[in-house]
Amino acid sequence: MLPDQAAAEREFLPGRLWWNFAARFNVAAQQYVPAIRWHDGQSEAVMMQWGFIPSWAEGPTADPPPICVNLDEIQDSPMFRAPWLNSQRCILPLAGFYAWQLTNARYRQPYFVRLLNRSVFGLAAVWDRFVGDDDDVIESCSIICVPPNELMITVANTDGRMPAILRRNDYQTWLRGTPVEAKAALRPYRQSGMQAEAISPRINSTAPDDPGLIRSAGERIIL
Repeated sequence: MLPDQAAAEREFLPGRLWWNFAARFNVAAQQYVPAIRWHDGQSEAVMMQWGFIPSWAEGPTADPPPICVNLDEIQDSPMFRAPWLNSQRCILPLAGFYAWQLTNARYRQPYFVRLLNRSVFGLAAVWDRFVGDDDDVIESCSIICVPPNELMITVANTDGRMPAILRRNDYQTWLRGTPVEAKAALRPYRQSGMQAEAISPRINSTAPDDPGLIRSAGERIIL
């Protein structure tokens, strides 16, 4: 879930503003999302495609571009290694995200996950810049995932990872630090600062995009 632009700007205080977006409740892969990165000595706010396209790509492929990458794989990945070592890191502003729990009835129950004391927060991501044959430029990103905390294990019981939520004190380290320093800033977010609520399965479609998607439909989980 994307926050409104003004709330994101209050949270991250970017030096240059190149983005334009509104609050959204349903964002699909390969759509454009807001991102903060470090460039020419200051932070800048831009829009990037969610779904990583490496600079060396030769054109469209049958496989969808990856929307996430595990932290322990990034340094050895042919796709992500160079952007990682070149410090092409960014922060994606969020108000919350979705996770799915496989129930005993083999039904995938969606949950809306948010932070208890932060209405806007940032996910760690890596980005790259692709220039096509017709000189079209696509800047794209992929979210970095870390091992899950206890809340995410309880909710997303079929998935062994969670998005890397940044603490405010780590924003600058993530954007400006060395790869070693940036990697040290990534760890599972404390479960006591998070909440997950069961919501309607309407989120399983990419069509709806309204506040009703995050309306509680049952169990609330706080650890």
